[in-house]
Amino acid sequence: MVTIAVRYPVLALVGKLPLPESVFRALRYVPPAVLAAIILPEMFYREGQFQLHGSNAPLVAGIVTFAIAWFSKNILLTIVGGIVMLLVLKAALGQF
Repeated sequence: MVTIAVRYPVLALVGKLPLPESVFRALRYVPPAVLAAIILPEMFYREGQFQLHGSNAPLVAGIVTFAIAWFSKNILLTIVGGIVMLLVLKAALGQF
């Protein structure tokens, strides 16, 4: 409740002000930036160390998922393919 009480007035005010087009262009990059900030550390850092090798299941699954997204342009196929790939790799590498 406190979070809503603090953020709502700012959002309500911004909703009524005309904003320049440059602000809207910049805001288009917020979702990919946030998603990358959440996902990339999980892919590259395992047990507190930077790991860039084939036995890093999240990294390999992430690369495969990127390829699925690039070629298929299908979000559902990308999500399912990424999850299946991660589970298969973790099972194969005994990381469960």
